[in-house]
Amino acid sequence: MSDHARTATTAATGRPGSRLRSIAHRLIGDADVLPVEGPVPPFTGATGWLNGEPLTPEGLRGRVVLVDFWTYTCINWIRTFPYVRAWADKYHDHGLTVIGAHTPEFGFERNIDNVTARSHDFGIEYPVAVDSDYGVWNAFANHYWPAVYVTDAKGRIRYHHFGEGEYAMTEMVVQQLLTDAGADDFDPDLVTVAPKGFEIPADWQTLRTPETYLGLGRTTGFASPDEPRINRLHGYPEPHRLELDQWAPTGTWRLATHAAVNGSGGDRIALRFQARDVHLVMGPETRDASIPFRVFLDGDVPGGAHGGDVDESGDGTLADQRLYQLIRQPGPVEERLFEIEFADAGAEAYCFTFG
Repeated sequence: MSDHARTATTAATGRPGSRLRSIAHRLIGDADVLPVEGPVPPFTGATGWLNGEPLTPEGLRGRVVLVDFWTYTCINWIRTFPYVRAWADKYHDHGLTVIGAHTPEFGFERNIDNVTARSHDFGIEYPVAVDSDYGVWNAFANHYWPAVYVTDAKGRIRYHHFGEGEYAMTEMVVQQLLTDAGADDFDPDLVTVAPKGFEIPADWQTLRTPETYLGLGRTTGFASPDEPRINRLHGYPEPHRLELDQWAPTGTWRLATHAAVNGSGGDRIALRFQARDVHLVMGPETRDASIPFRVFLDGDVPGGAHGGDVDESGDGTLADQRLYQLIRQPGPVEERLFEIEFADAGAEAYCFTFG
């Protein structure tokens, strides 16, 4: 994986038991046990701010701060978001400031209108540092989505976590630092969340297929009978039988560094996978375009295994550049063949992710 990598860490969800709380309190004890990782860097590299004026380390002194690095198409971040949102709601009045640092992975995530719209869709009300030039990312020497950094009231980073999971530990660090800052009236019970749609944790025990990029700059598992033509339109034949984690285009495609872009109606992408959920980061190449598509599972319509962005017949519409949920299997998870067919040219497909 490159430095600008997403992470996929397994984790338990829900309210932790007393044993977990006891272990965590022994590990934390008091704030002196937590290492001082250095001062929180300034946010001067942000290209803009949502939900408030620009924030500074100096202006945040006296408050505990949780900085959450995210990008809106990242399924790993989406599955952590219910906890970040719950912490922001529960502890704001007790001295916690949550700051979302939106650092884009794909080019379209640099568009401020897209970031604003997706922040609204997620219901994000805490401040967001728009980090389109990676200024905040680099100041923190960060390498992952999602990543959480927690500072004490003196502006010192005391804890970090990369990827999904460790929700109980993260919240108890927040509680300890709030207590050390003088807060004593918050409910000590840890938050519980009710995730929906994309937010539901992955089925880690059955998930075998890794994140799969379709742009030639980062792709793996390409299995077309034809060699890829870099950034040139080419008619790709139907693939032979795909092995697990292999994918192939069929029809007219331009395989660019950043994405696979189709050139005519009826073009397909096939992927053999094992996971409960199939997601695809995709969108129309031309803004405001609308492209119908259909997905298939083992050559048939998905029926009850359809994802949130398609119906039982597998039909959906590509209208925005974002993450689409295409398959969510209700029953036993095993190796399956997934296909997506676009009715018109101009669809950009970036990356498959799974759950």
